[in-house]
Amino acid sequence: MNENEYKLASAEWGRCVSDYQKVSSLIPTNYIFELDSDQISKITEKNQYIDLCAEVGVYGGQVVLIFLPLDAQGHVDKSVTEYQYTALVPLKHDIRLQETKEFTVVKNAVLSGDLTKVDDNTNMSFPVSEQPVLDQDIAVDAIERWRNEGMEWFFRECNEFHGERVFRRFYIPKEDLTHPYPQVTGIKCSFGLRYNDIYQRMLVTLIFISFHELLQKGTSETVISNTYDWAKPCPPVCRIPELGT
Repeated sequence: MNENEYKLASAEWGRCVSDYQKVSSLIPTNYIFELDSDQISKITEKNQYIDLCAEVGVYGGQVVLIFLPLDAQGHVDKSVTEYQYTALVPLKHDIRLQETKEFTVVKNAVLSGDLTKVDDNTNMSFPVSEQPVLDQDIAVDAIERWRNEGMEWFFRECNEFHGERVFRRFYIPKEDLTHPYPQVTGIKCSFGLRYNDIYQRMLVTLIFISFHELLQKGTSETVISNTYDWAKPCPPVCRIPELGT
């Protein structure tokens, strides 16, 4: 979308956040966002900041995430005139979440000076693994909580706080969308609901499920899905540079 469409979409979401009936019609809690590899490449190549900014809007009657190109200082890059976006849509197929943990077995044997065995034990240390960004169980719990309690969260925010605390944008570390290997072929993104100890309340986050392809025995198979949960909702987490005017 162009800059004018972005501004209109953002303003429309701003008008909706205090209207529970409107919000509940726009955001079914079982809908997700999707990004393909081409979109991911376009988003990341136009973004010079360490974080990505996904602003929430309403476009064509749908809630959308609009990825704003940020310059090195964290302000919108005005030289970019087309913004990538993705709409909230029904999930067409099941999502398989796969988390791999590796365990190391350490076997100790001690020989004395006369070569007599004096100790023999086996210990298992765990986990020794590729560091997961978000444990699978935490991701699933946050998604399920959003599915079951998301509308209750909106009802309270719309009626008690007039939508002032409802998210307008999310900040996402750029590395969440870029992995050199295995290459990301697509991302599905769900809202999640998690308790934040700092703010002492439930906050909405975005949970990214990234799909990778690995070449195995001459065939390409989707074999890994990783979950990420580093999107920070603004408000309340707006500590990085604000958007340029």
